[in-house]
Amino acid sequence: MEPTIESRRLQACINDLVSVVALPAMWTGQDPSQLVGTLLDAVVGMMRLDFACAWLKLEGSAPYVATVRLGESGSSSGAERQVANALDRWVAEEPSRWPPTVRNPVGAGEVSLVPLRLGIRDDIGVIVAASTRAGFPHDTERLLLSVAANQAAIGLHEARLLTDQKRIAKELDLRVAERTRELAAANEELRRITDAIPHAILVLAPDGSVVYVNAFVLAYAGLSVDVANAETARESIFHPDDLERVLHEREVGLARGEPFESELRARRKDGQYRWFLVRYRPLRGASGDILRWYATATDIEDRRRTEERVRNENLALRDEIDRSSMFEEIVGSSRGLRRVLAQVAKVAPTDSTVLIVGETGTGKELIARAIHKRSSRAGRAFIRVNCAAIPPSLVASELFGHEKGAFTGALHRRVGRFEAADGGTIFLDEVGDLPADTQVALLRVLQEREFERVGSSRTVSVDVRVLAATHRDLAAAVKAGSFREDLFYRLDVFPLEIPPLRERQDDILLLVRYMIERYAKKAGKRIKRVDEDTLEMFRAYAWPGNVRELQNVIERAVILSDGDTFVVEESWFRREASQGPAPSASLTGTLAASERELIEAALAACKGRVSGEGGAAARLGIPRQTLESKIRALHIDRYRFRTP
Repeated sequence: MEPTIESRRLQACINDLVSVVALPAMWTGQDPSQLVGTLLDAVVGMMRLDFACAWLKLEGSAPYVATVRLGESGSSSGAERQVANALDRWVAEEPSRWPPTVRNPVGAGEVSLVPLRLGIRDDIGVIVAASTRAGFPHDTERLLLSVAANQAAIGLHEARLLTDQKRIAKELDLRVAERTRELAAANEELRRITDAIPHAILVLAPDGSVVYVNAFVLAYAGLSVDVANAETARESIFHPDDLERVLHEREVGLARGEPFESELRARRKDGQYRWFLVRYRPLRGASGDILRWYATATDIEDRRRTEERVRNENLALRDEIDRSSMFEEIVGSSRGLRRVLAQVAKVAPTDSTVLIVGETGTGKELIARAIHKRSSRAGRAFIRVNCAAIPPSLVASELFGHEKGAFTGALHRRVGRFEAADGGTIFLDEVGDLPADTQVALLRVLQEREFERVGSSRTVSVDVRVLAATHRDLAAAVKAGSFREDLFYRLDVFPLEIPPLRERQDDILLLVRYMIERYAKKAGKRIKRVDEDTLEMFRAYAWPGNVRELQNVIERAVILSDGDTFVVEESWFRREASQGPAPSASLTGTLAASERELIEAALAACKGRVSGEGGAAARLGIPRQTLESKIRALHIDRYRFRTP
């Protein structure tokens, strides 16, 4: 049967489209002017145009650079410049503002113009086709020009490749589906086009079985056509953790008969998995029945990594906002502190593991943050973990994460602190309190930078700098058998010892003034001077709780202060003879007893619950981490307040 005029026109259009789509293979290594010149040559020849021209914005040149190609009738000297001059006035205008016809700059009469912008968001330039033929352009010519403009934008702006080619593939798929009988010979042409597209394309039967996959799928997975079309290919390509979910989503989507999406990890032939967004669209016949499903897969690995990194950093930021900081800056100028800061300046630019040791309350975390801020990782996450505050049974899950169903209560997969710190720094506070089995896992992370989530056999690799801190004598713990010797040496690469406050007498005055200003501002008070007797008492006191204890005393005194002079009652520092040489007994005992009473009352009211809206931390108006630290310091058994 003789093909219809429409069939022949569509066949010619597809042939021209194939020629245009094949152009990017010729563009490798060419500059923008050469690329556009090649495209214009092809368009002028295929469509028998009088001329075609393009104006591009090129960096370091005039606002627009013109490229012109003439048809067979326009070969006179200077004709290209005549075309450019004649149309230059409309270059900056939107296509809708261009005149439909103008005086022919290279011949008699008028020419019809078809201007098209290059690019989707960025203003790359404009391409114009011109012909004196009557009826120019008809629908097929307009489609061809549109495809040509898209191909030019693809060559000039590689980031737009996916959007443009998906649109082209979709248009071709729809036309081929509507003209299946008339354009049966075009099926092979369409196959070549889809194989040339560097993105995954699949065709499914109505029941979901695979009918066709393009060359990209085969090359990506390293499969043959027979294997790729088999049902067993799913298990070899899909990530085991995604398989059940993806098959369920596809089953539901196919049954519903409407377009749907699914995100999954697909295995590359080298064994690595990457995230893809798969979009499914049905093709229906005249009766409404689904004839085929078309699926396209877009690589979203970079997007997923970015989203997860941002999510992890947001979690770390929220944790940082909720946590009460000791103070925002390192305050002091004593010799001992200067020595520590000099060591910080030397070790911070490296990726060496640092072990920070010192008594409770000396500011070990503050030193760790200073190391992070001076390192090349300063722009990434700083994740803090208090190893002593985590129940032993949950330490591994907290540090390394867990899979859904790994243990009772594991309802969802959870990313651990090491994964959250990927690319940044993790600070393991009170590392000496880690259980023995977790010490083994931590040693592996330090040596090989990899681990497995609880309940998973898949290895996770991370790039994390480890900073650790403890108030314990780890060397003595090694001798006692409670801490692994090999882990100790891995942590003790660069030891930093923080001097206690009693050895930093020169810093006490600076710290006092700094903290008075801070808490007075917070309380809305104005304190102008510090009582001299109070300063002497501060200097004479041994400060067993170090800077943290100093902070608590100053905060309390500011709250109780009524005038503009900072004064601490002498009774706070009164020594009790029965308590021997400890000059802090009276003050410490008074504060500890008061804090214990408040905390135990809150725990009793909240039935032992610490965190959450109904927890003791919220009731007392302090962060959860601060309350847990005080509970440990005061040796309060919070579990005795829980009711069966």
